[in-house]
Amino acid sequence: MTDKFLKAKHWQLFLLTFGLPMIFQFIMMGSMIFKFTSHNSPDPTTMFSYVKIFPLITILFVAVYFGWFWSVAVGLQKKVPVYVKMKVNRFKVLFFIPLVYLLLFMSFFSVSINSVFGPNPQQSVIQISQVFAVILPLHLFSMFCIFHSLYFVAKTFKTVELQREVSFSDFAGEFFMIWFYPIGIWIVQPKINKMLE
Repeated sequence: MTDKFLKAKHWQLFLLTFGLPMIFQFIMMGSMIFKFTSHNSPDPTTMFSYVKIFPLITILFVAVYFGWFWSVAVGLQKKVPVYVKMKVNRFKVLFFIPLVYLLLFMSFFSVSINSVFGPNPQQSVIQISQVFAVILPLHLFSMFCIFHSLYFVAKTFKTVELQREVSFSDFAGEFFMIWFYPIGIWIVQPKINKMLE
């Protein structure tokens, strides 16, 4: 699977991470608007039934985005010079923390939406606010882990490109291109394709 991500064209990755989810959202929004305009007295809770589909869109985006991260950070290690030591194990540990957090958060999100429209919405709102007190620090730590992954992917990419030890100033551009993935993938992925050739 790693090779498939590394050999993929930039437009393929862009379509998987942004094209398909965007088309899916347009279809959902069009369906919602049609339901609201076609009924004389639309039920506002039907709009929230569509919210249950958003975790699926998020999972598609995260699977491709993080799959690409893993492919670059781990798949390009064989092209890193022998004398350059990279902390791959630390990357692997910090890489999986946001994924586990996201799965837990999506599960919580789905349950929360269902309970808010359940028989006792006031009680569920209190429970949701208590859970958010736990989620906030986990969310911040998850963001740190994602930034570490961005850092490591950019560093690995530039180390393979330059075939030497690199500092942040060497790969700062790649870091920001990977951070702003919809733009950066058009520049970074063709270079990865050339590295593999």
